Amino acid sequence: MHPKQRLPTKKSKMTVKDVALRAGVSESTVSRIMRNKGPVADETRQRVMEAVQATGYVPNRIAGSLASLDSHLVGVIVPSLSNIVFPEVLQGVNAGLRGSDYQPVISITDYDINLEENIVRSLLSWKPAAILIAGFDHTPATHRMLSESDVRVVEMMDIDATPIDIAVGMSHRNAGYAAGQYLVERGYRQFGYAGHDWKADRRARLRYDGISDALRDAGLGIAAHAMFDGPSSVGAGREMTARLCSQPTKLDAIIYSNDDMAVGGVFHCLGAGIRMPDELAVFGFNGLDIGRELPQALSTIRSNRFLIGKISVEKAFESPERPPEKCVIDTGFEVFKGETA
Repeated sequence: MHPKQRLPTKKSKMTVKDVALRAGVSESTVSRIMRNKGPVADETRQRVMEAVQATGYVPNRIAGSLASLDSHLVGVIVPSLSNIVFPEVLQGVNAGLRGSDYQPVISITDYDINLEENIVRSLLSWKPAAILIAGFDHTPATHRMLSESDVRVVEMMDIDATPIDIAVGMSHRNAGYAAGQYLVERGYRQFGYAGHDWKADRRARLRYDGISDALRDAGLGIAAHAMFDGPSSVGAGREMTARLCSQPTKLDAIIYSNDDMAVGGVFHCLGAGIRMPDELAVFGFNGLDIGRELPQALSTIRSNRFLIGKISVEKAFESPERPPEKCVIDTGFEVFKGETA
């Protein structure tokens, strides 16, 4: 189905009455709390919000006669715009919607699943035509709201878990395995890992697990770790590389959680006079443009981010109803040899 075709209006499975009964309050009290109107006791507000989360209730902000109209909104929820990764996904989403009557509503979570929950509840209250959301990590309430909604839901970037409806992306575990296998085949034996916050970025952890599996299969392992307590950045990558290089273990390769971190590693090597890859190999993930434009092109894994966004739109509008079977689309990846590993 082309995005120009409208999806039929669906009604929420949970009502204000359901929430009110569970919380032991009146329907008007629930309505006031959901609209943040008027004074309400903190204990009452907490009880109502617990009922909202337990039931997966989503308010309908399209009131009266407007409730019968289709929404032309497509919710797009991503964790960050701090590097080119998710902007490229959004470019693909925009390409998929081009020529249609639909408009994306873009929200940023900063890798905060509680904020994501609030965003999902707000978006669903406007009855969007579809929701495109990055990854599989959601609060139980978010998962319930998306599962029980009648809109098509696409979880983008990852296919290493069972989707609510549709998953479009790549296996990050397989990508990590391919990176480790490539480096072993190149003759590297002493490995370091420079990473960022795994709690926020589950996909980085999956890649690490894949790398570890590949090294283990070769009788090897990661000899030293340097983990930055926060989001990835070039600065963090440079700092973690300096830390690894100052340790007693002599490394011949460092694998990074992504290209941001790896570019920082390259900068450290250039500043410290470390020859790549002869003295130290540097390997990233994502295939960002900045990596290709370095004095030595960064060795990395390339993901198909534009394609992920475009296919996500196409699959969301392929059918107005969710089929019984979950849909998983693998957009693949490739090892880019580059010049640093």
